[in-house]
Amino acid sequence: MDFKLKNFKIQLTVSRIANIHYFEFVRKYQTHDDFHDFCELLYVDNGSVMVHSENYTGLVSNNQLIIHRPNEVHSLICADDVAPNVIIIGFECLCDAIAPFANSPITLSGEHKKMLAEIMKEGMNAYEPPYDTITLDMQKRKSPVFGSDQMLKLRMEMFLITLVRDFDIRDNSLKWESEEENKVSGVQKYIEEHYMEKIQLEHLCFLFGTNKTTLCRNFKNVYGRSVTEYINLLKEKAAKRLLRENELSITEISEKLGFTSIHYFCRFFKKQTGHSPKEYIKSVRSKLNM
Repeated sequence: MDFKLKNFKIQLTVSRIANIHYFEFVRKYQTHDDFHDFCELLYVDNGSVMVHSENYTGLVSNNQLIIHRPNEVHSLICADDVAPNVIIIGFECLCDAIAPFANSPITLSGEHKKMLAEIMKEGMNAYEPPYDTITLDMQKRKSPVFGSDQMLKLRMEMFLITLVRDFDIRDNSLKWESEEENKVSGVQKYIEEHYMEKIQLEHLCFLFGTNKTTLCRNFKNVYGRSVTEYINLLKEKAAKRLLRENELSITEISEKLGFTSIHYFCRFFKKQTGHSPKEYIKSVRSKLNM
């Protein structure tokens, strides 16, 4: 039999990558005007930043993303009272379909955030640290995970294609929300609003009319973490932000986040980050000075 092989139609290609960073900025931090001949993805994982660019000037807030076009002059400023966490990825892509993402921020869904997390993991498989310091020439690992370079390229392309498909650029709204995400989005929103308090699974099940098994399964499928892990992550991010903002003492931060003692808070922080609160803020300031 004479089968006819068909060529793939390639509409979006990520041809090269410049850098892949996860920054923990202090409040009032700002960058100078910059431009380069590749795209720059900026995603705010926690807090918000003021972005100034040729196509957009305004806030990019928690869970929002913007993609600067090649040779577009841009900079960012952290507010006086916010110390944000920001992902920045520089990459080469000549597809016009992603151009509208430079005009205004878009808010990512849980599924989109999972895809972005996979890009970061693959980037760390392929490239040597540091990931939280501006690096003009990121070095590839001497013994990378098999296929990590190619997987990083594929994950980047899949993520961008998914954004183009899922967002209606005309009104900046999602076209769809998965059934599982719809079921737990209310739970996630409740946790985001109350994570500084004591949250019990039984209470969540009562509030949202479900049981532990269903709630835990759906939540992990959508957000990639258990409910407890998600709460701990929010507490960790809030603790880091408050430490970087440098307005409250460690005791006050501990109380604000609902810990019963400063000793419990310090043990929690050390377990989550590998550093004591004092070691963490010293490290952040040292890297930003570099």
